Amino acid sequence: MRKQIAAANWKMNLTLTEAESLADELLQTNHALSDDQLAIFAVPYPYLIPVRTKFEGKENVYVAAQNCSANKNGAFTGEVSAAMLQSIGIEYVVIGHSERREYNHEDNSLLAKKIDVALEFNLKPIFCCGEALSIREAGSQDAYVGTQLEESLFHLSPSDVDGFIIAYEPIWAIGTGRTATSEQAQQMHAHIRSVLTSKYGKEVADSISILYGGSVKASNAKEIFGQPDVDGGLVGGASLVASEFATIISSLK
Repeated sequence: MRKQIAAANWKMNLTLTEAESLADELLQTNHALSDDQLAIFAVPYPYLIPVRTKFEGKENVYVAAQNCSANKNGAFTGEVSAAMLQSIGIEYVVIGHSERREYNHEDNSLLAKKIDVALEFNLKPIFCCGEALSIREAGSQDAYVGTQLEESLFHLSPSDVDGFIIAYEPIWAIGTGRTATSEQAQQMHAHIRSVLTSKYGKEVADSISILYGGSVKASNAKEIFGQPDVDGGLVGGASLVASEFATIISSLK
């Protein structure tokens, strides 16, 4: 059975004191995760070690980096390598988040390189994909997301993607006043799984967790996660409130 995952993306938020307080509050919610459930916290680089230390010994709880360099090392001031992340005990890394694509102009070929270097250093990628409003309005979202998957992932072997994590971000429904329904989430998640099936076969595609990243909140998580091809969420703002995120975790299948 593929993993059901509540992934928090703290983005560029919180001071160290606030981050540690949030981790403490989350620990106090004392939510038990079953064997097929994970909680993953993607936190800013300076907080990776402190937050990982807070969650040490907590079963099925992990800390992730929000990005890594496509380069292994060298004269790349301000960058953080996969080797560095591995050396401090980090196991997961978010790659291709919509904000990185938009603000840092990361394209599919660059993300393919990041995936490769992450896997080389035994990091588990959380690969993000999704379409903007103009793509959705043109009705070309399926082809667009399919191309993202093909150009960034299809060079990988079946063993590389077995148990992989993909996060679908409907960028058109984030901060636009438009709302994505649970049915729309299911439609795209089913499409993503069909694209993966066409490349890797049903068994591998069914092992891949596909998370929904479109304004998941405590109030809508249960309905969204109840869709057959939605395996949890990549959560932004709601992950900064302990009680909200605890409810989201409890909404996992």
